[in-house]
Amino acid sequence: MFFRNLTLFRFSPAVATDLDRLDEALAEHRLRPCGPLEMFTKGFVPPVGRGEGEPLTHTVKQCTLLTVGGEDKLLPAAVINDELQRKVQKIAEEEGRKVGGRERKRIKEDLLTELLPRAFVRNSRMSVYADKKHGWLVLDTSSRKSAENALTQIREALGSFPAVPLAPEEGPRVLMTDWLATGNLPAGLTLGDECELRDPATATGAIARCRRQDLDAEEVKEHLRNGKQVFMLGLTFDERISFVLGEDLIVRKLKFLDVVMDELGDSHEDARAELDAGFALLTLELERLLGKLEEWFGLPRPADS
Repeated sequence: MFFRNLTLFRFSPAVATDLDRLDEALAEHRLRPCGPLEMFTKGFVPPVGRGEGEPLTHTVKQCTLLTVGGEDKLLPAAVINDELQRKVQKIAEEEGRKVGGRERKRIKEDLLTELLPRAFVRNSRMSVYADKKHGWLVLDTSSRKSAENALTQIREALGSFPAVPLAPEEGPRVLMTDWLATGNLPAGLTLGDECELRDPATATGAIARCRRQDLDAEEVKEHLRNGKQVFMLGLTFDERISFVLGEDLIVRKLKFLDVVMDELGDSHEDARAELDAGFALLTLELERLLGKLEEWFGLPRPADS
């Protein structure tokens, strides 16, 4: 249940009200299996259970969980090209002629029609939740492209969903560089053991990556004195959550520490009770962390238009 990465968007109070119809809207956009000649399908699947009648959302207090699903056919271009070359060569040998571009294109289309029904299918799932009280849309991915694709799915289901990327008033790179250089971090925040430093002056500037490293070490400070800035920084919040924060404000390698996991316990009656407990704990912990990100970097919630 616990998210491993956080890509974040914000939405206004008016948009939060519109999310009350989310379960009804998603019902018409359930994930369906890939057809024989389809490369992929996208849709929504139940956060818990696999039955046809299972709800597509799960709400605890002000937070609503949903799962964006997909099925993709695995048909590598190399396989198609090898088969195409074999057919073209066979025509050249048997008929003594070259295959033109138009005929080659037709042969390739015929190959797709022949091979697609036999291709393996890969399933994908992405957990997403909306905090309607505070205006956060939280996606369990570190890929901006994947997050945008999932957001598009939600928008298509709702007809409109004006969630926007984060717009920090404080430059994340500058602020995190200051944290690392001075050791003057906000209350409750401590340095982890990982960072990525880059020279921002040039597109191909030097990059220094540290893992399992004391970030107070002199060699790290020397990189900063030489003009490098922080692009990723490992942090621990209130000794309860560790993560790596990027200058794009994507939270990577999110981990809930033992003190949090001990609060979850392991005595749950069924999968739904376990989901309830896990989701409640997840959203409570992240409410505090996201509130601090909002404070540190100045991440305003959009106002109603």
